Amino acid sequence: MPLIEVSIARGRSPEQLRSLINELHLAAEKAVGAVPENTTVIVREIEHEHWSRGNQTLAERNAAAR
Repeated sequence: MPLIEVSIARGRSPEQLRSLINELHLAAEKAVGAVPENTTVIVREIEHEHWSRGNQTLAERNAAAR
């Protein structure tokens, strides 16, 4: 009974998120023989202001890139 949790920066379309969920389900089936009905996927979308790398938030990086 896999539980797959993914954190991703906010900004993907519903179609992209749906594709991600589908691919994670397929990976669990292939890798460990998980049954789709028993696999849970949780996608957490994180605001760009709440995610940082190298002491700079994604929002700050995006602003500097413009």
